[in-house]
Amino acid sequence: MAAAGAPDGMEEPGMDTEAETVANEAPARPLNCVEAEAAAGAAAEDPCAARGSLQPAPAQPPGDPAAQASVSNGEDAGGGAGRELVDLKIIWNKTKHDVKFPLDSTGSELKQKIHAITGLPPAMQKVMYKGLVPEDKTLREIKVNSGAKIMVVGSTINDVLAVNTPKDAAQQDAKAEESKKEPLCRQKQHRKVLDKGKPEDVMPSVKGAQERLPTIPLSGMYNKSGGKVRLTFKLEQDQLWIGTKERTEKLPMGSIKNVVSEPIEGHEDYHMMAFQLGPTEASYYWVYWVPTQYVDAIKDTVLGKWQYF
Repeated sequence: MAAAGAPDGMEEPGMDTEAETVANEAPARPLNCVEAEAAAGAAAEDPCAARGSLQPAPAQPPGDPAAQASVSNGEDAGGGAGRELVDLKIIWNKTKHDVKFPLDSTGSELKQKIHAITGLPPAMQKVMYKGLVPEDKTLREIKVNSGAKIMVVGSTINDVLAVNTPKDAAQQDAKAEESKKEPLCRQKQHRKVLDKGKPEDVMPSVKGAQERLPTIPLSGMYNKSGGKVRLTFKLEQDQLWIGTKERTEKLPMGSIKNVVSEPIEGHEDYHMMAFQLGPTEASYYWVYWVPTQYVDAIKDTVLGKWQYF
């Protein structure tokens, strides 16, 4: 009697698995000549089959040091990558700075670099290389060579304030000292000039007014010896010209330490004024009968305050 089994035409479960296992475990049979030739032809028609399961190498993840090596070895962003650099020696305030700078950068960009190095604002810089460096031309255009010396002249805001502060302090000290003394116009050395009276050709005064300096010289005044004197303010040259019949002294504004003045008693619309040319009062250059409306303008111009307006 036959054993009970699957219906005719159907395989029992597990038969496929067993067949696959046997097939996998069976050793590969060598191909004969006909089969080998057929396999080679199939590979030629389908290159992908010849390559098998080769896959492209995976991309390196972000942050991988090897992927970033080329970036770290290059220029910083905006640092002139791909631009021709030139070695410069920037000299300012007796200090040398060695820098590399793009040859095709302009004089204006060079000023910004100097500002970053020295703290000197571009507006207060004079940059020189065989003359003044133009802001709108490149270093290549003005033929700057490697190793060139770039001279820089200028003062920082703090330097300017430090120079002018002693002048202001000196002026305040002088005013305080004057208040303790008798009026200048009563002192003997000044009386001999004032007693001559007001010069006939002195410029007219406007009491209680403040005016800018006139475009013409202030004339008709006396100096300490009683001779006629005129004052010419050459603002474009930053000079004060003191002219007499014999000669004209051309004084840089910066060389004048202080300016003092006092109204003349009985003629308060005119002042007597002194320019301090040295470290002590002995260096005062006295001028008499200065119209009162110009007194403040003279002080501000000589002491440099006009530059900040």
